[in-house]
Amino acid sequence: MISNKKGLLALSPIAVLLTIYLAGAYFAGDFYRVPITVSFFAAAIYGLFLLKGKSFNDRVKVVSEGASHPDIMYMIWIFCLAGIFAASAKAMGAVDATVALTMKVVPSNFMPAGIFIASCFISMAIGTSVGTIVALTPMVTVMAPQIGCETAWLVAVVVGGAFFGDNLSFISDTTIAATQSQGCKMSDKFKTNFLIVVPAAIATLCIYIFGTSTGEYAATHDIHEWYKALPYLMVIILAISGMNVLMVLLLGILAANIMGVICGSMESLTIFTAMGDGLGSMMELILVTMLAGGVMNIIRQARGFDYLIRVLTSGIKSKRGAEGIVALLTAFTNLCTANNTIAILTVGSIARDLSKKYSISPRKTASIMDTASCFVQGIIPYGAQLLMASGLAAVSPIEIIPHLYYPMGIGVMLILAILFRFPKR
Repeated sequence: MISNKKGLLALSPIAVLLTIYLAGAYFAGDFYRVPITVSFFAAAIYGLFLLKGKSFNDRVKVVSEGASHPDIMYMIWIFCLAGIFAASAKAMGAVDATVALTMKVVPSNFMPAGIFIASCFISMAIGTSVGTIVALTPMVTVMAPQIGCETAWLVAVVVGGAFFGDNLSFISDTTIAATQSQGCKMSDKFKTNFLIVVPAAIATLCIYIFGTSTGEYAATHDIHEWYKALPYLMVIILAISGMNVLMVLLLGILAANIMGVICGSMESLTIFTAMGDGLGSMMELILVTMLAGGVMNIIRQARGFDYLIRVLTSGIKSKRGAEGIVALLTAFTNLCTANNTIAILTVGSIARDLSKKYSISPRKTASIMDTASCFVQGIIPYGAQLLMASGLAAVSPIEIIPHLYYPMGIGVMLILAILFRFPKR
């Protein structure tokens, strides 16, 4: 059994990461002054010295294996293609055309609510928050100044809606992981989970309808080049159809470049310049993702997660306590791994044992795990979703976090669901 001293030491890279990033940025008075890549790199260097009994080369190998995990590499593929598509679509005019069409049809005071609903619908259909953010963030980034909104605020509307589907969609990897680990039907988990989060969704929608104001704009946007929006709309439709996100982005890039050449808005040199700019915009995000994988593998090798599970599952005396521990364990594991699916898979077996021991419905346990992971993933500045949104919108993740009403709302509803033990059935 790992001791308290060794267990806390194994988890200490997380403390190093958060201290350097948050404390450093606070004292500097500017979150841009302390790049998150530096914080992760410092945590990785520090973590190398925690792996006792290994040569330095073997320690570096542990970090490298974590950084090159198949899940990490798959995410990097998405980042690269998303960056290229966003830059290509912008260069050929797809984003501007889509914004013009949207602003021609939707009144400005209903624009945030409309974007939130669209984000919820798309994420439910495609089952991935990252894919939804990739699809909508470039559009709202251009739209924000035209309707008098802060870019970070409008991007937060997209991110919030993206986590609605990530939490509830039948094809979401978090839903699949939660239901499979607890042995319950997806439909049962959906009904229970829906009752927990729908109040947060309704409250968020009311905020966007009644509690916010946007600037007035004249509906004079030129839409005679509406056809330039087709590559962008194609990506959304293909994503909703269930096509693999990598294939969707590849087809979107191809369509944007072909239409750009046909329309005369792009030429061969412009195509390659846009692709290079798109890849360049994702470099920091890619580096952070790889470093995060490396740091988490250090913690795993040092048995930090084993210690965390043992500590948090001791001293449980009631159903309410068991549910609270499942939520806390999932949330903290997600904080460490920055991946909600991995957090659920890590905690799944422990949660199932607790649910059997304290006679908790598997659908409730699965809902708690999924909601807790989406809550944490939705508000951490180094999660893939916020990094992707901030990279595409060219804003700091810290600027987006205060406006994430829906992720914060489901966190509140999760606490209430545990304290008052609802839904009962």
